[in-house]
Formats: sequence, C-alpha cells, structure tokens
Amino acid sequence: MSHQQDAKGVILTGYFSNSEVLPPASGVKSAEEIESSSLSRRTGHYSVQNRAKNVPGKPPYHRCNSQDSLDELAMDDYWTEVKNITLSGEGEGDAEPQEEVQLKVPDEGEQEEAWLMEAGLATLFDESASDPEEMMGLLSTLTRTQAATVEKRVEKLQQTLRKRNKQHQVPDVRDIFKLPGTPESKDEAKSPERSENRIKDITTDGQATGLGNGAGPAEQRVSEPETDINLEVSFSDQALSYKEDSKGSGEALTDADDKLPNFKLRRDKTGLTKAGDLSPQDMKKVHRLVLIEMTALFDTAGIDLKAHKAVKLKVKESGLFGVPLATLLEQDQRRQPGTKVPIILQRLISHIEEEGLDTEGLLRIPGAATRVKAVCVELEGKFYEGLFPWESLKQHDAASLLKLFIRELPHPLLTVEYLSAFIAVLKLPTKKQQLQALNLLVLLLPESSRDTLKALMEFFQRVIDHKEQNKMTLNNVAVVMAPNIFMFKGFRNKISEQQEFSLATETANIVRLLIRYQNLLWTIPKFIMNQVRKQNTENQKKMSKDRAMMKLLKKMAYEREKPEKQEKPLSEVDSSSQGFIRVQAPQFSKVSMAVQLTEELQASDVLSRFLSQDSSVSVKREDLCLYEIGGNIQERCLDEETYMKDLLELNPSAEWFIKCIQR
Repeated sequence: MSHQQDAKGVILTGYFSNSEVLPPASGVKSAEEIESSSLSRRTGHYSVQNRAKNVPGKPPYHRCNSQDSLDELAMDDYWTEVKNITLSGEGEGDAEPQEEVQLKVPDEGEQEEAWLMEAGLATLFDESASDPEEMMGLLSTLTRTQAATVEKRVEKLQQTLRKRNKQHQVPDVRDIFKLPGTPESKDEAKSPERSENRIKDITTDGQATGLGNGAGPAEQRVSEPETDINLEVSFSDQALSYKEDSKGSGEALTDADDKLPNFKLRRDKTGLTKAGDLSPQDMKKVHRLVLIEMTALFDTAGIDLKAHKAVKLKVKESGLFGVPLATLLEQDQRRQPGTKVPIILQRLISHIEEEGLDTEGLLRIPGAATRVKAVCVELEGKFYEGLFPWESLKQHDAASLLKLFIRELPHPLLTVEYLSAFIAVLKLPTKKQQLQALNLLVLLLPESSRDTLKALMEFFQRVIDHKEQNKMTLNNVAVVMAPNIFMFKGFRNKISEQQEFSLATETANIVRLLIRYQNLLWTIPKFIMNQVRKQNTENQKKMSKDRAMMKLLKKMAYEREKPEKQEKPLSEVDSSSQGFIRVQAPQFSKVSMAVQLTEELQASDVLSRFLSQDSSVSVKREDLCLYEIGGNIQERCLDEETYMKDLLELNPSAEWFIKCIQR
C-alpha cells in the first residue's frame, strides 16, 4: 500500500482479518477516554498483574491449536514484559508525547479499490490509472485461484457502485477473464463451472510457455515430503487441493519448544531468489503478484482480510527513537550510502554481541528504567558525532534500548497494513500453509521494514544459539519480543482484555515462526518469479512492435559503445551452438571472459574462475555476485548454487555480469 505523506502526517490503509484483533470502533477515541483507560490500568483496576493472576490453569479464552505449542507458564514472561513496557512509558515528563495510531472503518467499496490499486489493477475501475496493456500482461499470468481472487474483488466493487447508483461502470468480470476469440453467451458465462474452466484455461495458457509451474498441485503433493516447501506451484492452488482432498480436516499443531518441523525449500537448478536480489522494477511486479497470491491463500481458507485506515498526524523528522524507518534510513544513507538497516540498531546489536551473548536473561531482564531513559537522551545527542561512551553501556541496558527502538517506531515494524494479517496466519489449517502465508507477508513489507526485521531475526537466532549460557530458548525470545513487535503506541487501548489474552500466545507463536524459519521466509517463490518473467516477456513483445524506435535505440547504443570497443553482448552470440557464455566484469581490470558451459557448472564456479584469472581483485569473495541481466528479467543476483546451463535455457537472451553486491 502506498503512503501518502505531507507536512502534517501520513495516511495509511491497512488490511485486517475479520478476527477483530483491531476492532473497527464507531469513531476515534477521545483524549478523556484514552486517559481514563490508561489511568485504570496504571492504578491496578485493569493492570497487567491482575490479568496474569486471573488465569487459574487455562486462560478464559478460546485456545487455538497453535497455542498448545507454548507452555502456559512461559507466558508469565510475556505479561512481565508488557508490565515493563507500561511502566517505561510513564513519567516521561518533558518528552514530547507521541500521538497514537487511530483506526477508522473505510467507506463501502474503498477496500476493494485500495486492493486493486495496490495489485496494479486500478484500470479496472479507473481507465486513466495505469497502462491497460500492462494490466492485461499481469492478468495473463494469474493462476486459477489468483484469478478467482481478482474476480471476487471486482464483483464486490461492482455491487458497491450499483448501490451508489454511479454512472461510472466497472468492466464486467466476465469480460476481464474472457479469452480473446472465445465467444460466449451471457447464460454460459453465468455458469460457475464455465467460469472455473475459463479461469483454468487462462492460467494454463499463461504458464505453458516454459516458465510454468510444471505439474498440478495435487500431482506435486503426492510425491513431496510433508516438510518440503514447494515453491514451483502457487501456494493458494496447493491449499485448494489440500482443502479438496482433506474435506476441511485440519492437522493438529502440538510442536514443543524447539521441536518445530524441519521444513526446507526444494532446491531449484535455476537458483533461489531472495528479497533484495531483484531490481526495483521487478520487485514492484513481485509485490503486486504476492499481494494477489496472499489474498488468494486466505480466500481459499475462508479468511476475509478487512481494510482499516490508520491516521497518524505527527511524526519526528530527525533523531534516533520515534522516527519513521524510512526517514531514519534516509538520514543514515547520507552518512553511509547503501545503508539498509538503521545504523543505531546495527550498533546496538554489535555492542550486545561484542560484550557477549552469554549474559543470562539477555532480552528478558530489563535494564534500570531511569538509566535507560538517560542513555536514550545521551544517544540522541552524541551518537552521530561518535561521542557516545559505548564502553559504559551495560548489556541489559543495551537490550532494553533495542526493544525501545522497535517499540517507539511511529508505525509498527510489521506495518499497519499487514499487522493483523500476520496474526491471522495462525488460522490457516496446516503449519506449511502458515509458513507460506508468512513468506508472502514478509515479501509484502516495505523494504525498510523487511530488512530491519531480517536483521532482528538473525540477531535473535544468535542469542538462541547461546541458550545454554543465557537461558534464552526460542520460546523465551519469542515470548519476550512479541509485545515489543506487535504492540504499537495506543494498541492496548483498542482491544479488550480477552483479546489481549488471546493475542499473547498468538503473537508469540508468530515471532517464533519468524525466527525459526527465517531462512525460508525471505525467499521469492519460483512460481512468482515465473510470473514476473512472463510479464517481462509480454512487455518486450509490446515494445518490439515499434520497430522504428528499436532501430533508433540500437543505432544510438552502437554509437555510444563504438569508441570503447566493448565485447559483443551475449545476444550476438549463439550460446546454444557455441557452448559457452561470456561473463562481463566492467568494474574490474579483466573486463570479460568466456566460460565453457557444462551440466554441472554453477554460479560459484564462474566466480571462482574469475577470481583465479584476475589477481588484481581485492574484493572479498562474499562481496561479489554473478548477475543475470536482460532477457525476461531486469536484473537478478544469482544464488551461487545456480546451474548456469539450466538458467540459460530459462532465459536464453540474458547477459552475465560480475559486480560487487550493494549491502
């Protein structure tokens, strides 16, 4: 969802499940109501301590299966952490109060319009919004469940506009997914069976180009182990087949502390693609497809994601704490170009690790509140000047500052848009589907949130690796960090006591899944990559129609390259007949080299050969990457286990470059 920002503040639109985790209040709470609620909690009438004491045996709320995996006694640490958070927010005195995020119910039909806009399908209700041909290119790549999800949103929008008696007409959904040259009567179109077959035809046609998903989901699932994550078939298609075969029966989730299933990704010869490996242009396509796929996955499970608006009126424009992530990264990038994770967070993590991860109760035991506040003020004034005395910062104080940084973000780290969707993940019937949904939600996060979340998850795993010394297991870390990640400013004023009890175990389970499976969750599924490649192929076909322009561009490129006497691009070499590829490295003294193709040649072999032939390269091996550029992809940093011959078959027009990775 795009942010609309001006000098006064930010307006965000969020998608939330119908679980009413963030209930749609009839209006914005008054200051008196908020103050009264806060006062009652501070005076003990609605206190965290009372909440914990009022849980004799089992808490008074419905326990979902996922809650069985957490020891109830371990949740004491959650409520202790909530109490510490509440106390740390009191007595701030001269500190400028941070306004709370307020949620509003959107107008009827606004949710569908917002969703279609974010999915790149705004042309369906606003002909001037985007390129119709680009939209049709996107629609042509959709699977049957993805197409059904788009149909559902368009139909809802049609119904809303009819109620409003608007003259502006949304295209009939039957026309959107009708195959060219396939005449069909209206009576036939009304048939659900015909509609389903038509969607299936479109998606089969859209993926039978050498970039498809291969066998259908049912066929794939028969032979795959239950712990394999299949990235080649649409997750929503897999879920639909599971639903049909199981007839709605779910699986029991009884995983203990660190005994979660050892899920793994099925290796792909064309290489895995991580978030950050693609160009911004292709990541934009990924975002749209992932949004459609995520919604389709929830649709398949019957989980409706409702939209809310959150209005934040005033945010800090500089500093360290309480500053929007995007703003903080902008000021950091002026000092250190290429920074992806706030420097203050990096420094706090490195300090904790330098002082030792063996400290007992790390992250759980809070630092002294008054001292932490004083250090926070000192950091604000001295950090960027390099004058802060890091040697005097205690371990528990540093950990408290790290949690404070996350908690004080004006907008939640998991964003207002998707916070409740993260929580709704636990409603999906299988652990595999929960991980697939988390994978999609991680990819939907803005780059700043996604990179910061990744840095935190990696740090938490390093803490857990020292659990024998610091007594912090996966569950311990998840329970302590959950309220810091999920409870944004004013969050507890918007939920009931019963909802907060339920959220305690739910959010702790989500955090432990994020930590445990972080190596899987930042991967872009291959079926999404195939859809991106197909869109790029369709765009190239559209561009090739204007032959005069292409001829002019080639002439300009020739004149520009002529004096430099560069090597011929790969497009001028018949790689299939010559049996080699030409790898270019314009940043280094060895400008290019020819590499013989074999069945076993991997990207790592190409990098090793380059380093052995160019002794002048002073860059570390881990800072180099072989890139796939052009053809049906804009730019992609290759996984070192990519088999080059297989990838060349997938993208025969690509060129290959060795460049330094931008970290």
